Amino acid sequence: MCIALRAEKAVIDEVADGSMALHHLLSARPDAAVLDLMLPGQSGFTVLERCRALLPPVPVVMVTANQGRRHAALAESLGASAYLVKPVPLSRLVDAVCRALGR
Repeated sequence: MCIALRAEKAVIDEVADGSMALHHLLSARPDAAVLDLMLPGQSGFTVLERCRALLPPVPVVMVTANQGRRHAALAESLGASAYLVKPVPLSRLVDAVCRALGR
């Protein structure tokens, strides 16, 4: 995923878990975030929820292996820009991030 986004000239910061992701989102205020649902430390849902409290909120694309409609609906209710189920075609991921950024 990082390689595909870098190929589109995106600057990427990678973190290892949900706690680090939340800290990075709060401190670095990136233009957008790609979050896995199942993160160690804090779930992607927790990070997404906290991210929505930022003003302005950071657009978030959720990526997960979970195909459940309930999880997709929760992500949508928490403000996810997109909910993509793995395996995600890289072109679809890039398109979702671009849409989240309004490009």
